[in-house]
Amino acid sequence: MSLKITGKPPSGKHLEKLKQSPNYKKNAFQNLSDTPMKPGDISYWKIMREFINKNKNTAPSRFLPSVKTDLSKLNSPTPVIVWFGHSSYFIRIENKNFLIDPVFSGNASPLSFMIKAFRGSNIYKPEDMPVIDYLILTHDHYDHLDFKTIRKLRNKVAKIYCSLGITSHLKYWGFDTNKVIEMDWWEIQQLENDLPAGRQGISLTAAPARHFSGRGIKRGQTFWSSFILKTKDHNLYLGGDSGYDSHFKEIGDKYGPFDIAILEAGQYNTMWPLIHMMPEETVQAAIDLKAKSLLPVHWGKFTLALHAWDEPIKRIIDKAQSENIKVVTPKIGQPLILGDSFQSEHWWEM
Repeated sequence: MSLKITGKPPSGKHLEKLKQSPNYKKNAFQNLSDTPMKPGDISYWKIMREFINKNKNTAPSRFLPSVKTDLSKLNSPTPVIVWFGHSSYFIRIENKNFLIDPVFSGNASPLSFMIKAFRGSNIYKPEDMPVIDYLILTHDHYDHLDFKTIRKLRNKVAKIYCSLGITSHLKYWGFDTNKVIEMDWWEIQQLENDLPAGRQGISLTAAPARHFSGRGIKRGQTFWSSFILKTKDHNLYLGGDSGYDSHFKEIGDKYGPFDIAILEAGQYNTMWPLIHMMPEETVQAAIDLKAKSLLPVHWGKFTLALHAWDEPIKRIIDKAQSENIKVVTPKIGQPLILGDSFQSEHWWEM
């Protein structure tokens, strides 16, 4: 394993600047609510025992169905989203290409033989990406910030927007830091500065999430965020990773309604209930956000928890039906065009 993979935490002047954030306290970034990694009555021995005795259906028994789309030929007057499995996806909006948390190396770990992608789920590579106008990085966990993928995309990306501190990793990996803009919660960036007067462009807002960060032993040295992508006609919520909390309602009240909320739906457990949502909480988060539709992600590619691989989407659909929430479930690589009557299939029922 190359030591480069783990990245490098902030230091020096960069670290001193991060300490000015109102969200940096006690030598680390903090959540809005107290967020222990696990309940006090759960021991690490119990977690280890549960992992040993985990569900036998944590990975699919067959190759997953997927669609290989030529991303360079997507052409629609309304936004198009292409999900790559787990939390990686591509958005074509206002003739701009966005790529969020790309992981195309086939695993979500610093060790290549661990946390491998499900068969059929890893059909996209960095070489399949068109020129990326904006790369968005929500936080630095290995299943969201992949060293091998990022390095191969380096010359295809025009601009990077990320949570505070992530620049340190990117600089260590040879990126031009002039391309990188870090954002704190509630900070807004206008992505196009050369528009004629009176024309509304694309804005990106960093918003709270309830999670943590770290690529080694020490946590909280970089930040974690969700993002709001807004144009004149559309409003998208890019959730990143988050446990459930009151921030979803606050975001919905401030910035909703949303055309779509892209929210995590997997890798949960009652032994770590605050850093990831249960599927029913994901549906409630979509309600809080005032989302017209929900795209569940953070499932369908890697096993990072103990539940059956398809349990998240089944529970999401059951809860969404009772709450009358629209859920869209594209296959990996299948274009989802906002505003169209997308026909979701239960493709996981193999």
